[in-house]
Amino acid sequence: MRSFYIVSLIFFKISYFDSAYNWSFSFQDPSTPIMEGIINFHNHTMFFLIFIVIFVGWLIIRSLFLFNEKVNKKSIFFTHHTFLEIFWTIVPAFILLIISIPSFALLYSMDELIDPTITLKVIGNQWYWSYEYSDYSLITGGLNFDSYMIPEDELIFGTFRLLEVDNRLVLPIKTHIRVLITSSDVLHSWSIPSFGIKVDACPGRLNQTSVFIKREGIFFGQCSEICGINHGFMPIVVESVSMMNYIDWISIKCDKLIL
Repeated sequence: MRSFYIVSLIFFKISYFDSAYNWSFSFQDPSTPIMEGIINFHNHTMFFLIFIVIFVGWLIIRSLFLFNEKVNKKSIFFTHHTFLEIFWTIVPAFILLIISIPSFALLYSMDELIDPTITLKVIGNQWYWSYEYSDYSLITGGLNFDSYMIPEDELIFGTFRLLEVDNRLVLPIKTHIRVLITSSDVLHSWSIPSFGIKVDACPGRLNQTSVFIKREGIFFGQCSEICGINHGFMPIVVESVSMMNYIDWISIKCDKLIL
């Protein structure tokens, strides 16, 4: 019974939350086209790296064995091979060219800014995050709130230690979202692995990125810039919902502000 309970809990955590778990080896499941492109590019590059490592390792072992005076008395003499030098210059350059083409496409897609439906402003503070929904400022004077990490003694059963927050960031799926990121004090970094996003929050500067979430879920991230003594205690939690649920959530928030 105990083992069944543990397995059920693990399945619940892995299926419901998009976060790292024990003994995870690869990337988290992607939820945006950008993260899908990053994973595909990683697999594309690793295909060449595996063959390169095996081939170079084989060459090193063969060289250590053959260029040994005990095995080959002529190993102390070195000769130049023009064709071989041309070969090992052109082939790596050709491999780099094959790798660079999809990398350029991925870089351009990450910097592409499509006309957004929603604009979100993220402000890093010591040591919590502030969020502002700029599109609703005319109605309520601005929908904004702070997001703090929930202390360990206040956690609900089944939630993650050092990752859960009191106010989750709610965003709709299949919607182009512009994210403006800045800081009020020191350098922070707004990073969510499932989104493929890691943008620095710099004081006095406004950085920009775009998000297009493809599925519903709860996604976890953390500040990825050493910002002080409590750097590891300002997590990020994004809950992606359908557009109808997002409208309902916005309506409730705006009604509370108006009242």
